[in-house]
Amino acid sequence: MRILLVEDDLRVATAMSAALTRRGYDVEHAATAAAALSAAPCDLVLLDLSLPDGDGLDVCRTLRARSPQLGIIAVTARGEERDRVVGLRVGADDYVVKPFSMVELQARIEAVLRRAAYASPELMVIVAGRIRIDVPARAVTVDGNDVALTRKEFDILLSLARHPGLVITRDRILLDAWQTTWVARHTVEVHVGSLRGKLGDPRLIESVRGVGYRLRGE
Repeated sequence: MRILLVEDDLRVATAMSAALTRRGYDVEHAATAAAALSAAPCDLVLLDLSLPDGDGLDVCRTLRARSPQLGIIAVTARGEERDRVVGLRVGADDYVVKPFSMVELQARIEAVLRRAAYASPELMVIVAGRIRIDVPARAVTVDGNDVALTRKEFDILLSLARHPGLVITRDRILLDAWQTTWVARHTVEVHVGSLRGKLGDPRLIESVRGVGYRLRGE
């Protein structure tokens, strides 16, 4: 999961980046509005509204116009009700007032990412190499043969199959299958092991050491 942290206070940004990195996120820091608008694509933005070269509300409007599904959380010292209302109206998914705890911020990040995932258009049928997934029916076949999967196994496979050939991080899989990252890491490994066995060919799901898993899409 890639987070863009827009924060002009270097001390605050360093502390937040370290805390988010420990929680498994890939964090990019932008100290200005210009840097935020020119940053690479991400999954979620943590946006301070008081920036040295512009108003964070304008940044929020621009980011929302570019990507309707992007998760945006305003993280700011502006705590008045009118500030919250304006922030939400211009496109923020949530609004966090400083000071805050990382536990609260983590929970809000997870909630916004869940909503973004549920709002994304879903493919009806996904074909990845030998695997065919009927999403509405939650049915899977390999080489035309039916494969019976548990709910979590199906959700993990679907998470991988949305981007065959690309590495999907463990945190992304946890969010897709469990709607949280507060799950023991070995839980994913156990379910992937079971999924490999049911697919009949362990090579279909590749492990990428220290990162996550990749579904072979050829």
